[in-house]
Parts: sequence; structure tokens; C-alpha cells
Amino acid sequence: MINLKSWFLLAILSVFLCTTLGSDAVDSVLRRLDSKRAQSVVQESAAKGVLQRLLPAHSHSFEFKIVSKDLCGGRSCFRITNYKSSRRNSPEILIQGTTAVEIASGLHWYLKYKCGAHISWDKTGGVQLASVPKPGALPLVEARGVTIQRPVPWNYYQNVVTSSYSYVWWDWQRWEKEIDWMALQGINLPLAFTGQEAIWQKVFLDYNITTQELNNFFGGPAFLAWARMGNLHAWGGPLSQNWLNIQLALQKRILSRMQELGMTPVLPSFSGNVPAALKKIFPSANITRLGDWNTVSGDSRWCCTFLLSPSDPLFIEIGEAFIQKQIKEYGDITDIYNCDTFNENTPPTDDPTYISSLGSAVYKAMSKANSNAVWLMQGWLFYSDSKYWKPPQMEALLHSVPRGKMIVLDLFADVKPIWKSSSQFYGTPYIWCMLHNFGGNIEMYGVLDAVASGPIDARTSENSTMVGVGMCMEGIEHNPVVYELMPEMAFRGRKFQLQGWLKSYSRRRYGKVNDQIEAAWEILYHTIYNCTDGIAFHNTDYIVKFPDWDPSGKTGTGISGTDMSNQNRMQQLSGFQWNRRFLFSEKSSSLPKPHLWYSTEDVIKALKLFLDAGKELSGSLTYRYDLVDLTRQSLSKLANQVYLDAISAFHHEDAKALSLHSQKFLQLIKDIDKLLAADDNFLLGTWLESAKNLAMNSDETKQYEWNARTQITMWYDNAKYNQSKLHDYANKFWSGLLEAYYLPRASMYFKLLSRSLEEKLDFSLLEWRKEWIAYSNKWQESTELYPVKAQGDALAIATVLYEKYFS
Repeated sequence: MINLKSWFLLAILSVFLCTTLGSDAVDSVLRRLDSKRAQSVVQESAAKGVLQRLLPAHSHSFEFKIVSKDLCGGRSCFRITNYKSSRRNSPEILIQGTTAVEIASGLHWYLKYKCGAHISWDKTGGVQLASVPKPGALPLVEARGVTIQRPVPWNYYQNVVTSSYSYVWWDWQRWEKEIDWMALQGINLPLAFTGQEAIWQKVFLDYNITTQELNNFFGGPAFLAWARMGNLHAWGGPLSQNWLNIQLALQKRILSRMQELGMTPVLPSFSGNVPAALKKIFPSANITRLGDWNTVSGDSRWCCTFLLSPSDPLFIEIGEAFIQKQIKEYGDITDIYNCDTFNENTPPTDDPTYISSLGSAVYKAMSKANSNAVWLMQGWLFYSDSKYWKPPQMEALLHSVPRGKMIVLDLFADVKPIWKSSSQFYGTPYIWCMLHNFGGNIEMYGVLDAVASGPIDARTSENSTMVGVGMCMEGIEHNPVVYELMPEMAFRGRKFQLQGWLKSYSRRRYGKVNDQIEAAWEILYHTIYNCTDGIAFHNTDYIVKFPDWDPSGKTGTGISGTDMSNQNRMQQLSGFQWNRRFLFSEKSSSLPKPHLWYSTEDVIKALKLFLDAGKELSGSLTYRYDLVDLTRQSLSKLANQVYLDAISAFHHEDAKALSLHSQKFLQLIKDIDKLLAADDNFLLGTWLESAKNLAMNSDETKQYEWNARTQITMWYDNAKYNQSKLHDYANKFWSGLLEAYYLPRASMYFKLLSRSLEEKLDFSLLEWRKEWIAYSNKWQESTELYPVKAQGDALAIATVLYEKYFS
């Protein structure tokens, strides 16, 4: 029996050896992946395509050239020089790169730092390219050129649920824009999960599982991420053959473009999640039915999925078949596969030997199909289930595969870095990741200091095994400042002055120097974008996550997040323990508090500065987006206080004050809805129409719209008096949703509250639940149309609202 002191000494020696051997192994992986890349001429053409779509008038102003890593000291890099030619109409700027991604990154770097341009998602204001001079007048770089090396090889992108919260309704046109954005941001290791259900269909049909049985296995379009993880089945389904075919065809286009640009896509692998029918076909297989995941009553129609143990030989057989099918469909394009068998699924024993055997089996399922396979694993489990994953258990899992055959995503490193407390993941290569967003919520939030310094600190730390940076947000298209800074860290090897970077950012984003805007960003940097309290979940404002709470304090029927978490961790199932991902049921006897980490008074000052800059910047789409978002956030935080004032009036039995404050709360919802309606990027209609546009018939239209409406509201199942445990998890500040959904819900609550006071009766929480849950279910099923084009003058509306509420 080894004692803890001896284990600690062995662990130190192990880390040293792993760090040394792991570095060589990573180099070997990189060489193999380089051999899979498209030919130089294909990559150069793909980079030209990015330029053509971004700046068509400048398509002849740049020359692109793929070069060897030898030009960059053996690393990936881009190099920007002035093009030397005496010919008329020759290119002006030469950008060389080790892949097309490096070339695109070099183009982006040049446009940012020589032309003052800005590139963000369309839904966060889009691009600011007015500052780019016309062809023939592009600014020169210094004579020796600009060479930027990657300090670490990989720039990872996506969370396993981003595919549901953000990408679910995308067509190729939208995907093409996203892949261009990825390339410009230097992303070379993107998750590629689209269309995998079509591959699973092929795999399971070979095991004599019927289409009907697969209908009970796959989730609906908006819930595929959780069906893939084994959290649920059938919810929102079934998937039509149209969906399966279209998504598979889309995946092929996505992978083709990624490969043309020199990216390495990360494909899915088998985690053990299987259809119920497999247990009947293989009755002796080690298949366990998991426990309930957030249903209101354990409804077997969608709860309690089946997990095939990695220790069963059938696990390796199915895992091998799945990867072989992918290689057959897509070609031999990658060696990196994602698998998260142990994410929220705790092994039945903490015996390190047993854990090592499970990890070895998971990897074997990959390597039998691809002998060069590398297992990419989310490190979320080491944070979310830290009571189980102590050092011996972590090391057993991390060392269960050959050296260099596992890469860990330090998923929440921007707030809770695991590399610091795990001796660099015990020598296992890892990627420093920013999680940042949950549920695709719209909330201005960031930890810019941590983003600007964390990756550098990790990379330069003693015995560092960091091999990349990454963005693992659950949803995208928000907080553009965060998503400009984070990918840039893939190219920054040394500390830099963040406040100076922010000043440059504001000039690029709006295309002009403006003193008020720069002063506003100085405030935002110290407030909204300087959250240091470590709280994970942000957008819980009362408008979008209205409290399920009895203010009389006479009921206490709920389970708090902490109680729920402990309860789940104690729940033992035959072999495996199930840990819920979402722990948000409110406690009826205590009022949940929205997350607030900054001075609202200071942020209102920043809003005033933004408004003062409006005369000069009103024509800028990026300015308009930021103005609307900042005004929305300020009003939402005000609404939190107004709600508390209404509750205080109820406690003091002041009917007049209750009426005053409740009406003010409802008016704030209406006013925010009107504000959001003035910008194309905050519209419910866009989300719903994009869902319906993918449908091939009327049945699919109805199903897809229900999926789209349900995900952003009730999310999961409910009962007559019990809302979904995940209600409002994916809440959105979208015009149409506020007035049609959040407003009626709050109105019902305050109406009952006022009646309770007037008639001196106890507040009936159950009556409110019954009324608003019925309303929600009706809304989820409805088909009314919502605008897809902005209406109104955003600056004028924001100015009026500032005067109304803050002056």
C-alpha cells in the first residue's frame, strides 16, 4: 500500500517525465497532422476566398504564400512584408503563412494594426472596414516586415453544446461566414459535430436497431447536444430523414472548407451512449440505465438514458465502427477525436486501477479505427465533480493512454484554472480555455485581465504542458471585445498593456477616435469586464429569469442549487453515479439574487458617454449594437431593484407602492423590447425564421419552430404546477420574446400579488405557476410571426430611455 507522501514524490517525478516525453509526442502529432493538410495551392486559394468575401475590391492588393515552418524557427507563423515588384497593378502586401489559417490571421493582423479595421460577428455589429484605404493606397509595413509566431500550436474553438445553442439552424451560407471568421481569428482546431446522427444511424442499423428505435434515441434539432451526451432522449424529436441527410451534406461542406484552410477538425467519438434497444439485442452486455436528468417527474419518454460501460468489449467494437464510418464518409482528415464519457458520469469506484482501465478502453475504441488517434477531453469534470476527481483518480485517467495521445481542455481556465492545482494535468498536454458564456445568454460580462494574462502565465510556468488556447463558450454572438481579445492570445507570447489595447480596440471598432467612447471603455474595463468573484452564471436578471418564489415566505417546496447538487452526488445508480449539469431550481422560501459584480452607477456614466458620442458615431453599426446592449444591460439591472422595491412594498402591505413598482417593472420590459426592436441583432423573429427555413415540409416547420421556441423558454418538460427545472437557462434578451413571453409572466405574478394584498389572502404560488406554465406551453406551440427587420431609431430610443430612467 503506497502512502500519500510516496505517491506525491512519484507524482512529481511522473510530471517531469511526462512533460519531457509529452513534448516529443506532441511534436509527432503535429507532424502527422501537417501531412494531412491540403496542398499549398489549395490553401492559398482558400485564403484568397476569405479575402474575396471580406474585401472584394482588394482581391488583387494582397499576395498569399504558404511557407515551411523552417521560416519561423520550426513553429507556425505568419509574415507580412511589402510586395516588391515594378509591375503596374501588382499586389501591395505579401502575407506568408505556414497554413491558410496563418495567412488569414496575418491578413486580420494587418487590417487591425495597419488599417484600423475591425471584424466581428454580423450579430454583434459586423465589420468596420471603412478605415481600410482603397486599393493602391494600402499602408506599408516596416522594411523588415512583421513576423508573428504562435507561442503554442493550437487555437481551439467551440463547446459541445454550442452546436445546439448557436449553430442549430445554420445553413451553408452562415457556416461559410463562420469558418471565414475562424480563419481570420487564427482558429486551427475547431470542433466539428454537425451531422453525426446520420453516421450513428449507419452504425446502429448495422446492429439491427430499427429507425423507430433510433427515433426514440435521437433528440430534436435544438436538443441534439444533450442527446449526444446521454442526458436525454427523444425530447423534441424525432429527427426526419430529411434532417439527417441535409446535416450530413452540410458537415461534408464544413469539413472540406476547414481542410482547405489548413484547419484540423475535431470529430466526435463514442462515449458509451446507446439506444435502449441495444440492451435487448445484447442482453449480457454491461449496459446501465442512468438516473433522471432534470425532468420534473422522471418521465421515461425522455429521461434515463443507457450507457454501455467502456469495460465491455462491445464498447470498443461500436467505437471502432463509428470512427470507421466517419473516415469512409469524410476521408482521413484528422487524428483528433472528442470524447467525454466521464463528464457528469462518475465511475462506480474511485480505485485508480479501475479508472485507468476505463480510460484505456475509451482510447482503444478510437485507436482501433485510427492508430494515430488523439483523445481530446473536456476537463470540466475535474471542476464540477472535484470531490471525486482527487489527484490519484485524475492521474489514473490522464495516464491511461499513451504519452501524447490525450489533450485536455482546461475548460474554465479563465475563472477556475485546473492546471494550477493538478501539476499541469500531471504532465498531460492541455489547452487553456475561456468558457465565458452559458446557455447563449445575452449579458455584457468578461474577465479581460484573466484572458490577457492567464494563457501567458500558464505557458511560461514551470514544467508547463500547455499546447494551446481555446474558446469553449456555450453560445456565441455577444461581447465582441472578449471574442477579439481571446483568439488574439494565440499569437501573443508576452504580456502587453491591456488598457492601451482597449483604446486601440475602440478606435478600430467604430472607425474613429472619440474621447467619450474611450472614456466609456475605460469605465467598462473596470466594471462589466472585470468580474473577479468567480461566479459562473451571469444572466439571472429578474426580467428573463423571473423568480419562482412566494414572497409571503409561507412555502418552501423548492430545492436550492446547493441542495440539488449534493443530492445528485449522493444518488447512486447501478454502477454509475449521475451528476446533473444544471442546478438552478429556486428555493421558494428564499429569493434568488441576480449576479451583480460592478457598480451600476459607474456603468450608467459609461452609458451617458456612449450617448454623447452618438452625434459622431450614429452611422456605425458596431456603435449601434454596443449602445443598445449597454442600454439594455443598464435597464435590466434597474429592473432588478424595481422588483425588490415591489416585494418590499408587499411586505409593508403598501398596495399603492406595490402597484407603482410593479407597473414600473412591466414598463421596463416594454421599453427594453422597443429598444431591442431597433437593432437587427436582437430580434426573436430571426431565430424562429431560421429554424423554419430548414424545414422541407409542414410537419418539420411545426416541429422546428417548437424546438426553437422551447429551447429559449421552458427548455425541458414541465407539469401543471411545476415548471421545467431548466426554464430560462437559455434565456435571451430579444425583442418579441420580452413582450410576448416575459411580460405576460411577470404581469400574472404581480396581478396575483396585488390581489393577495387587497383581499388579505396568502399569495398563491401554485395558482401563478399553473397560469404561466399553461401560457408558456401555449406559446411554445404557437406560430405567430415576429419581425426580422429592425424598427425605430436606436440612438433616439436609448436617449429617451436614459432621460426617463437615469437622468
